[in-house]
Amino acid sequence: MNIEELEQIAESVRAENARFDHEINICMGTGCLSQHSNLVKDALTEQVAAQGKSAMVRRTGCMGLCAAGPLVLVDPEETLYQHVHPHNAAAVIASLGNEPVKELQCNLRDHFDQQVHIVLENSGHIDPERIDDYIAHDGYRALVKALTEMTPNDVIQQIVESGLRGRGGGGYPTGLKWGTVAKAGGDLKYVICNGDEGDPGAFMDRSVLESDPQRVLEGMAIAAYAVGASKGFVYVRAEYPLAVARLSACLRDARRRGLLGNNICNTPFNFEVEIRLGAGAFVCGEETALIASIEGRRGTPKPRPPYPAVSGLWGKPTLINNVETFANIAPILRNGGKWFAGIGSERSKGTKVFALTGKIKNTGLVEVPMGIKLREIIEVIGGGVPDGHTFKAVQTGGPSGGCIPAEMLDIGVSYDALLTIGSIMGSGGMIVMDDTSCMVNVARFFIEFCMTESCGKCIPCRAGTAQMYTLLTRICEGTATMDDLSLLEDLCSTVKEASLCGLGQTAPNPVLSTLKYFRNEYMEHIEHKRCPAGVCNMKAHVEALA
Repeated sequence: MNIEELEQIAESVRAENARFDHEINICMGTGCLSQHSNLVKDALTEQVAAQGKSAMVRRTGCMGLCAAGPLVLVDPEETLYQHVHPHNAAAVIASLGNEPVKELQCNLRDHFDQQVHIVLENSGHIDPERIDDYIAHDGYRALVKALTEMTPNDVIQQIVESGLRGRGGGGYPTGLKWGTVAKAGGDLKYVICNGDEGDPGAFMDRSVLESDPQRVLEGMAIAAYAVGASKGFVYVRAEYPLAVARLSACLRDARRRGLLGNNICNTPFNFEVEIRLGAGAFVCGEETALIASIEGRRGTPKPRPPYPAVSGLWGKPTLINNVETFANIAPILRNGGKWFAGIGSERSKGTKVFALTGKIKNTGLVEVPMGIKLREIIEVIGGGVPDGHTFKAVQTGGPSGGCIPAEMLDIGVSYDALLTIGSIMGSGGMIVMDDTSCMVNVARFFIEFCMTESCGKCIPCRAGTAQMYTLLTRICEGTATMDDLSLLEDLCSTVKEASLCGLGQTAPNPVLSTLKYFRNEYMEHIEHKRCPAGVCNMKAHVEALA
């Protein structure tokens, strides 16, 4: 496979598409499929034939605006229809070349115009299980370029120049990590894609794997060439059956096209990829626990150093990046590191994909440039808080993140900025809360999650999170004292400083951030036995003790 062959495939796809006057793209990601978008696709296909229209009906991955699904995008008019059901198919097809169906039309231009798509650039435009569609949208050009025009060090230098930081939560410089693995000795190295997405409310990696899996495979292959690896693993949650099915299909297609396997692009480079299914343990998102799971052992973290870059999978140098990190690689090589570095903020380059959920009108997947203000994400792109309620807080970074109050909404979203206010970027979960949320109860929810998901290997996390949960429960029930609050703060410090891995080290963040910004709610629960939001049923517990 070379550039000329890729162009021939792309030209064939373009010629095939040009036979039709219209392209009808139906979102068939998990969100829209749960609302029967497959039946919408069948109905649209039937109506195209019945009405004799010149239109191609195509399934696609996630289009982002999950709150409005099932979604249908009609090109070249770029008309987006929302909440489409099978009985709407006749009207949608009849509107081709005419006036759009007004009652179905989605006019949320602010939602889309404020976004910058790099990872999601193919969103809504390709069939995720058709490799030729991906090739027609510049797919695998970056891999061919790397293998035929660049040395491994050239590739690493482009990633370094881009300023890309790991999108899995830690924000470690990707180019620096790649360089460390490349310099490690040994005749066998591995590349692992971490798709073990376990944060409550997060679905970024799932959507990318469902919608554009070839992009992730291309990024992994480029990384393998750069660091000298010959074997790769995609570790993905078994709870993502659609992502696994589409990824499996794409692996077969890539092998048939000679883009995986031996002598890729007629070069000495060999690279093969396997899928490993996670069994639902949140802690396996931590890289050493993930490695143990792939090896067939219990998924528990271990102390570092040595780091996986030096001694990882089966003791060999191993590169681990998450789904979104690999999805950025091909665009960086196609357009250059300087191009990517020109997007975002000073120390956080490029874009970030967020799963916007909770008390927000436009729930779904968004991709925005680093440095964008939280207020713009929530009030403009997200459409604000619905039903006349007021915004109270946004939680970023999953169960390890912090709750950010309204007065902090004008902060720019970047790794460093979020750290300064007690939160983290995390993998990209963003949960919005309104005035009906009790922040003490929110903190308890996330502590319960961390307590349940703790592997139990180290005492600070195993016992500390359990004791924190007990204290928070007392506060929510109205039976706590100020001594309990003092003990809770001491426990936060101990768990944070003494835990073995990132799960325990960051577990206190929701408690610490709510204590910092919503301490008055804790005081109301303890001193006045009252939940300001009316969430905690304190009266029953207090009366039971009387």
